[in-house]
Amino acid sequence: MKFLPAAFERYSRQMIIEGFGIEGQSRLRRARVLVAGVGGLGCPAALYLAAAGVGKLLLVDRENVEKTNLNRQILYWEEDLGRSKVEAAGEKIRRFNSQVEVETLKMELTFENVYPLVEEVDLVVDGLDNFEARFAVNRACVEAGKPFIHAAVHGLQGELLTVIPGKTPCYQCYVATAPPERRPLPVLGATSGMLACLEVMEAVKILTGVGEPLLGKLLIFDGYQMEFRLVELKKLETCEVCRGK
Repeated sequence: MKFLPAAFERYSRQMIIEGFGIEGQSRLRRARVLVAGVGGLGCPAALYLAAAGVGKLLLVDRENVEKTNLNRQILYWEEDLGRSKVEAAGEKIRRFNSQVEVETLKMELTFENVYPLVEEVDLVVDGLDNFEARFAVNRACVEAGKPFIHAAVHGLQGELLTVIPGKTPCYQCYVATAPPERRPLPVLGATSGMLACLEVMEAVKILTGVGEPLLGKLLIFDGYQMEFRLVELKKLETCEVCRGK
């Protein structure tokens, strides 16, 4: 794949990473990524995916911008209040990197509509804020054989899980049934930003083949104590989604 001189300059700092080079950048340029939910996680994830040069981003979210979003959802500004999140986010990303194709869908992800969206992309990044939507995306990714990178945050804490169908436990091996939803969810914006950056790092590694993704482990972050720890996960033979495969 040919690159214009401007593209070489734009991505030069990541292209000199060992093992990355033109081939890695070409893989990113060909990649299609679904950002499921464009909130505290999805906003910085979408921005850093665009910064890395992912060829196409599909942004999906059903909500409009509210004032309570502004402490963490960095693609929205005061003048965006009341606008569709995907419309405002898509506009910012196109201005930030005109080389990235951005498609936006204002909708709620459900078991009924998620399958064709997952089929269109190479990988899904989790920016969701409810368990049922995550269950739907996880199942669609497992059935389609597409990687699903999950993150969640609470206060100054967060978690990261990379699901690669056929190789790792799926999300429902970890969360078998949905616990009660808590609203409103306490969160510091920096917590969302950090977990989103880790999601993007996992996505870039998977798409380029550079480095090793987080396989079979849950990364837990505790910002109160500034500690990271890894918990080994195993596939559940009783999992109704992946059946331990």
